[in-house]
Amino acid sequence: MIWRNRRKKGKTGKQKALKPSKQEQDTLFKHITENEDQLRMIYQDCSDVIFHAFTIGGNHQALLLYIDGLSNTEEIDDSVLSPLMTATESDQEQQVDTLIKNKVAVTDTKEVHTFSDCVQAISAGKPVILADKSSTGLSLGLSKWEKRAVESPEAEKVVRGPREGFVETLSVNTSMLRRRIRSPKLKIQSIEVGRYTKTSVMITYVEGLADNTLIEEVTTRLNRIDIDGVLESGVIEEFIEDDPYSPFPQVLATERPDIVTSSLLEGRVTILVDGTPFSLVVPITLYSLLQSNEDYYRRFLMSTATRWLRYLFLVIALLLPSLYVALLTYHQEMIPTSLLISMAASREQVPFPALVEVLLMEVTFEALREAGVRLPKQVGSAVSIVGALVIGEAAVSAGIVSAPMVIVVAITGIASFTIPRYSTAFAIRMLRFPMILLAATLGLLGIMLGVITIIVHLATLRSFGVPYLSPMAPMHFYEMKDTMIRAPWWKLNKRPRLTGKYNKYRQSSGQKPDPIRGEE
Repeated sequence: MIWRNRRKKGKTGKQKALKPSKQEQDTLFKHITENEDQLRMIYQDCSDVIFHAFTIGGNHQALLLYIDGLSNTEEIDDSVLSPLMTATESDQEQQVDTLIKNKVAVTDTKEVHTFSDCVQAISAGKPVILADKSSTGLSLGLSKWEKRAVESPEAEKVVRGPREGFVETLSVNTSMLRRRIRSPKLKIQSIEVGRYTKTSVMITYVEGLADNTLIEEVTTRLNRIDIDGVLESGVIEEFIEDDPYSPFPQVLATERPDIVTSSLLEGRVTILVDGTPFSLVVPITLYSLLQSNEDYYRRFLMSTATRWLRYLFLVIALLLPSLYVALLTYHQEMIPTSLLISMAASREQVPFPALVEVLLMEVTFEALREAGVRLPKQVGSAVSIVGALVIGEAAVSAGIVSAPMVIVVAITGIASFTIPRYSTAFAIRMLRFPMILLAATLGLLGIMLGVITIIVHLATLRSFGVPYLSPMAPMHFYEMKDTMIRAPWWKLNKRPRLTGKYNKYRQSSGQKPDPIRGEE
């Protein structure tokens, strides 16, 4: 730094004036040969970048740049090169910039004035036309690349509901939202994240429903991300969540457009990332993570019963192995005598204490589950199911574990699959192990200490400022219609209270069905 300061002091004022600014160096030149030389230096050793020189009407020199595989070459030939190269003498009397705009049959066009604008457009698959004696170029919206067809999401299956999910292309994803929310109030703001990837990230919300403070907070957190590249929405999720050390997710990741649409109509903000089908929804609560989109498509009595079953199995997935260890180690008097005798007989040949037994089975079950996910689809399910049956039966026969322990681990594994969100289920699976250690150390007292610690942590957790246990803590009675139960649609006339200022009513009151009765 000292050396640089001395160099600056040694320069004369004339030398400083001759040095062009960074903005001037980035501006396009008027001569096409200089622009071509500069762009060839930028794209040195990039064989997929096409430099196509041609003449407009036989007089004006022009240059077309695009990346092979990202641009629609057929449209380039038909809508760009053919009209410009066959321009008549009367057309050539116009200015070259005006001539290009009048002759190019492309709706999505944008002027570029700097080399940075050219690089940005070309990298997005938009060809750029540069003409001689003009310091302005034109980018053309003729991007085209291979994309996956719209399919049903593998991880979010439903019995009743839409069967389409997001894909890796942003334009397709935004069109799905526009098809569902046909209002100009749906706003989509685009930013770029990543020094090298320049990943397009879109912030979507419904104007008048989402609080402006929430929108500004989401935009601020995204703009402060400074990283080489964003390859998936999970990278952004870690940068924007409130408590990164919490095992519980504070951002909802989904690939279903109907979930995103319902979240937008509740006043939430969603984040779409190019290159991934998973979108992010903020803010969220614990109860929203335990809800399924299918709860709102079935009759409310079925949905309520399913939610109660889901909450029951959430407790089982977290506490069943630790309760088994605590009762078997410290509180045998709480077990019925006949059951205790049966369990003692099954554990007669087992050389390990209950703690080692349950940890051995839980770790093996988690390994089988992970192997089933990573293996090919045709093999994965067979390995996870057959492997669990074979290993469990062999372990019981060999006297390594007892039969009741296999039953406990199997029920716990099934219970974890009832949780709709994979990230929430994974958090419960992680917390199961410290709960087992507490049960083996302090018995039921350790389990109570663990449960109290988890509840205190959840009570202090926030998702973009919204309490994680809302509407239970703080209590909002009118929102209880959509937590433990799912009230009929004609009773859900208010939106969730996410911020201080919000659009309260989402439907008119007094819409309870009034059946037509016959004459008595």
